[in-house]
Amino acid sequence: MPDDYFMEMALVLAEEAADNGEIPVGAIVVCRNRIIAKARNQTEQLNDVTAHAEIMAITSAAQYLGGKYLTDCTMYITLEPCVMCAGALFWAQLGRLVIGASDPKRGYSRIQPSLLHPKTRLETGLLAEESQALLAKFFSRLRT
Repeated sequence: MPDDYFMEMALVLAEEAADNGEIPVGAIVVCRNRIIAKARNQTEQLNDVTAHAEIMAITSAAQYLGGKYLTDCTMYITLEPCVMCAGALFWAQLGRLVIGASDPKRGYSRIQPSLLHPKTRLETGLLAEESQALLAKFFSRLRT
């Protein structure tokens, strides 16, 4: 299936996060063209600062695979990971990362550009406008 399909699914999860008062970020983990994990931000719901979509998706994918390494997997994430999540992706040895919108304030690439595992293939900007629009709408609602 094409990358757009999986990123659109991640956007649906990001919308669910926003509907629950969470920063709208969604993640999908795909292994051999099969979705093995879905997650969205849940930091408010779980009162857990580590409950980012990426962390939740890594945990779910590792449990599905029965191992901690995601070398044959692709993660589709609607917003560039923070340093914590990029570090977790490094340790999981993710095979490929596809990012929607960049995060110029808190994204890992601004702080530590080489944080991903050296073997992780990176692609950025997939459905970035849609991801950015969702974030802008969410933060606009918070301000009113």
